[in-house]
This record gives sequence, structure tokens and C-alpha cells, in this order.
Amino acid sequence: MKLMFASDIHGSLPATERILDLFSRSGARWLVILGDILNHGPRNALPEGYAPAQVAERLNDYAASIIAVRGNCDSEVDQMLLHFPMTAPWQQVLLEDNRLFLTHGHLFGPDNLPALRDDDVLIYGHTHLPVAEKRGGIYHFNPGSVSIPKGGHQASYGMLNDNVMRVIALNDQSLIAQVTINS
Repeated sequence: MKLMFASDIHGSLPATERILDLFSRSGARWLVILGDILNHGPRNALPEGYAPAQVAERLNDYAASIIAVRGNCDSEVDQMLLHFPMTAPWQQVLLEDNRLFLTHGHLFGPDNLPALRDDDVLIYGHTHLPVAEKRGGIYHFNPGSVSIPKGGHQASYGMLNDNVMRVIALNDQSLIAQVTINS
């Protein structure tokens, strides 16, 4: 199964347009959005092209292909604009040999793991920092942020294809991090 991951859009219309263009060309079956979709939050500067209502409109064009979780900057008011569910704090995707635990990262994350088995994958956003690695028996994957990257990183997104999880730079498509699950 081929999946695309985006996190921490924070209402940026240019980042949304870019990720939707990449999604349309990627061949991915699902676009997984890991929270903080429309609002920038009190600790973040306004992202480039901040236009949450237009971001909602654009994402709604892809509603049937989106799996989303709620971030700490998302609210029930945001859900009123979106045509796909995004208020659950976590979701799960079951692969043949692995469980993907999808969360934003403010409730569950590397320092507060949910109950997972060895070789399961914790997929989260929140920190805006890209991660693709195995810690202990659990894979950790964070696609970074498409709009407000932190830690000197580029804006980025994630892909899962043939058990390889990659963090990819949003603008130049360079590889930032990679891990193979079940390796």
C-alpha cells in the first residue's frame, strides 16, 4: 500500500497546494494528515499564505482520499469546514505485518507511547521535526511540517511505499530520512 503523510499544515494555502499536487502525482491511495490542519496556534508565526478557509476548500476536494487525526491546534469549529473526519486523536491502519498508529504527537508520542507491538509504527507530527528510525522494537516516523519546519529542516512530507518510509523535502524532493519496516 502506498500512503502519503502530511503534518502541520497550519492553514498555509501554498503548502496545501503543493502537497495536493504531489499527492495527485504520487499514486498514493491515501493522504494521511497528522493534525494541525487549519490554525497556526499561539506559539507559531503565521505561515506563508495563511488562508484556513481556502485550505479547507482545497482539502475538501480530496475528502474521500484523506485519513486525518486531530492536532492540538484543531477544534470542532474546524471540523465544520472540513468534509472528512478529523476530530479523533488517533487512527490505526493495519498492514499485513504491521500496525500504523497515527496520531498528532501531543497526546501520544515518543515520550508517551501507546500500547504497541514490536515492529509496529508510531506515526506522528507535532514537533515539526523529521524522523524515520527504529527505537527499540518500534518504528518512529514523523514527516516534519509542510508549512512551519523547525530545527533548521526544510518543509517536508512522508511516503510509505513497499515497506520503505521516507521523509522528503517538499520543494526539491530530496530525501531527508528513511527507514525500512520489517528489515
